[in-house]
Amino acid sequence: MGRAVVAVLVAISVTGLVGIPLGDPKFLSEAIALEVSYVALTVLSIKKIRYALIPNFAIAGIVIAGNTFSSTHLGIMLALNPLLNAIILITGGYALQALLIVTSILAYRGLKRVAIKR
Repeated sequence: MGRAVVAVLVAISVTGLVGIPLGDPKFLSEAIALEVSYVALTVLSIKKIRYALIPNFAIAGIVIAGNTFSSTHLGIMLALNPLLNAIILITGGYALQALLIVTSILAYRGLKRVAIKR
């Protein structure tokens, strides 16, 4: 299940790399910091998955909440204008974040089962 978490983190990073140039330039440093955190979580998930699971929950929840409370993001997603920005926001900001939460839960349950069997 750790591979699924890593795959989702890589997909989020790729989506972010596509989306950063389309975003507002005044938030460039924040966007880059967020992408660096996803890359760090990806590396951590490859090395020691158990240390990345809780931060995965936290960052995914923060991103979903941030996109929901941002009136600019909501406007782009509801109007689908510009279309590519809306697709990136919906995919990276909601679908992949939800998938990160689900795969992290499944990986956590898998780690818990392994710990109980020992």
